[in-house]
Amino acid sequence: MPDASVASLFRNMAQGVHQYLAESLRICSVYLGIAVIVTVSMGFALPGLRDQALHVHKALLTALAPSSMQTGSETDAGSELGSDSASAIAMAVPSTPASNATGMLGPARVAPPAPKKPASVATGPQAEALRNYISRKYKVAYDATGPLLNTVYKVSREKQLDPLLVLAVIAIESRYNPLAESHVGAQGLMQVMTSVHQEKFDAVGKTALDPSANIGVGATILRDCINRRGSVDGGLACYVGSTGPDDNGYGAKVQAERRRLALASGIALARD
Repeated sequence: MPDASVASLFRNMAQGVHQYLAESLRICSVYLGIAVIVTVSMGFALPGLRDQALHVHKALLTALAPSSMQTGSETDAGSELGSDSASAIAMAVPSTPASNATGMLGPARVAPPAPKKPASVATGPQAEALRNYISRKYKVAYDATGPLLNTVYKVSREKQLDPLLVLAVIAIESRYNPLAESHVGAQGLMQVMTSVHQEKFDAVGKTALDPSANIGVGATILRDCINRRGSVDGGLACYVGSTGPDDNGYGAKVQAERRRLALASGIALARD
């Protein structure tokens, strides 16, 4: 009789454990099923979010990888950013520009470093994310961002500049207002001092308020400044008119916006 009681006790314990495990597995299966359904639904409903995460991940890996591991040829960004009609840019007019770049050039270095080819190359989804960021943050008409990016990428390739650096300078100088004009006479998207650089606009037969011409002249000045000062930070100080290293935080503002542009688009930052 005692043996029967012990056997019955073990049987009851085994049944209890079995029921507990079965209930636990059932609950886990329910929650796992819900998680799968939510994940699949978000993947279909928000494909852009998935692409954005992949681009950010790729950008971080590229930025952290050694220089010797970063390979690949430069593609034609203009073909991915829409039609090349920069003269038709029509943007909203925001507040007064944050600063006025003069592009006054300091003493030239004896042996400036050879310019590096920009590493920022935008894929279709990255260009789309970049357009959305600029349109939302700076209240720019979305249709205008395509020609704008086309022009910036084209000019940046010609001047061997990082397009994100040029876009960041435009953001700090004029907040993407092509009609911006400061009290000291700086004009256009990149706030070029026409009193100093008028001959550059005369050479192309355009005014400083023409977006394409302004970006071209502004990028030329920025490239020259970087060559003379020997670094991007020094070039930014030169661009804003500082004769020394102190630029009142201008370079830090530009570099911070450059990083925000890279993060928003998933484009890897070029190594300065």
